[in-house]
Amino acid sequence: MAKLSLFARRRRRVRTALKAVSGHKPRLSVHRSGRHIYAQVIDDAAGKTVASASTLDKDVGSKALGKTGASTEAAAEVGKRVAAAATAAGVTRVVFDRGGFLFHGRVKALADAAREGGLEF
Repeated sequence: MAKLSLFARRRRRVRTALKAVSGHKPRLSVHRSGRHIYAQVIDDAAGKTVASASTLDKDVGSKALGKTGASTEAAAEVGKRVAAAATAAGVTRVVFDRGGFLFHGRVKALADAAREGGLEF
C-alpha cells in the first residue's frame, strides 16, 4: 500500500470520526482550492446532494474574489448561502466535514457563517 499524504491521512481520519458520530445526519462538506471554495450538504443515506454553494456562483464570486482568489469574506458568503439553501430544503442539523483541511481561515469563516445562517453542528 502506498504511503498516504498528510492531507489524505487527515481526510480519512475526519471522515471515519464523522461516520461514528453522525447519527445519519447529512454532512456539510467543504472543499477549498487556491481560487475558490465549495460547500455542499450531502445526504449519504440517499446518496444525494441536498444543497450547495460556491464562489463560482455569479453573485458571490464577483464581489468577494480578489486577485489571489477566495477570501474569508467570500467563504462567509458561501456559508450563508449553503445554510439558506439547506434550510429551504428542510435540513437544519448537519455534521461538518472539513475533509483534510485545517479548521482556520476560509474553512472556519464558512463554518461560522453557516452556523449564523441556521445550521446546527
